[in-house]
Amino acid sequence: MEAVDPKAVPDAANIGDEVIDGLLVHRGGPGRRCVTSLVGSDGAEADGGRGAMAGALPEQPVRWPAVAQSWRHVTFLHWPFPPEVVASRLPAGLEPDLWEGQAWVSITPFLVQGFRFPPLPALPSLSRFPETNLRTYVRGPGGVDGLWFFSLDADSALTVATAWAGTGVPYRWSAMAVETGETITYTARRRRPCRPAGHRIVVRPGPPLSVAEASERDHFLTGRWRAYTTLAGVLATVPVEHQPWRLQHAEVVTLEEDLFVAAGLPAPSGLPLVGYSPGVDARLGPVRLVLHEADERDR
Repeated sequence: MEAVDPKAVPDAANIGDEVIDGLLVHRGGPGRRCVTSLVGSDGAEADGGRGAMAGALPEQPVRWPAVAQSWRHVTFLHWPFPPEVVASRLPAGLEPDLWEGQAWVSITPFLVQGFRFPPLPALPSLSRFPETNLRTYVRGPGGVDGLWFFSLDADSALTVATAWAGTGVPYRWSAMAVETGETITYTARRRRPCRPAGHRIVVRPGPPLSVAEASERDHFLTGRWRAYTTLAGVLATVPVEHQPWRLQHAEVVTLEEDLFVAAGLPAPSGLPLVGYSPGVDARLGPVRLVLHEADERDR
């Protein structure tokens, strides 16, 4: 097993660039942009012509982050789902964000490093831990896109307690590990009193995606700049900012999980779409009620 070295992660492109890793980024007003491959892409009109907000660049800077952290050794496992199945598990105000008529649900395991509450520094004993998200892609009021988390497993009692209390996001405290090398192994098993659930996922990262291979679907499934949650039954968002994802090919070696069933979803069928990234440095803003966010975007 190799030690995780954050210095080995390539520097991401400048967030303000208009051309990043072969992608031409068009901005069309606050919170609106379309990302297009310079050599063409597949499914450019798959969102029904509404204009995609998901994309390679963050929609707005998070100037006063509530949390700062680095995400390393990130794997993306994506499955298509019938929209009505996903819709039945969403709160009022959200609907599935569809790609070619299908909803998508993803498992995303990774390693957190440098976790801190700015302006406080990271504490070595508390700032590094594995995490795994089970998430889907949604649109809220006004068609604003984002993520909805069915569950988040973390091997950090502090993160679980503070995130659940402060944001309403459904964290679970789990015993977890990330082992790196030619392959990367992610393991998790929820601790009591949670219902037993977890995973063992082994992937083999491959070469970076070329310009021709990076499609709009890739950005639809990875370039999300807010997470939806509920606080006391009220819909809210958590804004996110980080560098563009540097995506790589990857293959699944082992996939054992029961997170879907634990979340009340049917087990996925078929092989997932798989991707990998060495990581990004993320800034998460404070929770904002959706009404307040909508008012701000309309001004």
